[in-house]
Amino acid sequence: MDDDPLALERQVCFALATASRSVIKLYRPVLEPLGLTHPQYLVMLALWERSPRSLRDIADALLLEPPTLTPLLKRLEAVGYLERRRNPANERELGIELTETGRALRERAEQVPVRVAEQLGLPREFLEEVRGALDVLVRASVAVGAKAAAPVV
Repeated sequence: MDDDPLALERQVCFALATASRSVIKLYRPVLEPLGLTHPQYLVMLALWERSPRSLRDIADALLLEPPTLTPLLKRLEAVGYLERRRNPANERELGIELTETGRALRERAEQVPVRVAEQLGLPREFLEEVRGALDVLVRASVAVGAKAAAPVV
């Protein structure tokens, strides 16, 4: 069974999917007092890094398609964390900017990574090593995706 290339426990995709689901599950109760879901938290992280940003810029940072972000942005706007505005010079470009309330939320959110790490009970160095390995994996998969999407000449 150890030699079976299709054994479930040997699949990178299975390990990533189950790790992702189980870790994100830990975020739910930590994010709930902030009024954020995990996908909304990722959008806010991007905006806390830099605001304003364009919809395309946020989508690129999160490796998502802009239509996927639209409902998230609408909900975040409805609770007063951000504002969406069309660029008068280019109506197709949507700008996203934190409100004062959205900026203030950052201070409360600073405890999120600490609390999740405490729940995991793993050393910070190990978590940083895993994140680094995942960064390498993501870059490699994005590069393969970019090659596959490139037009053939």
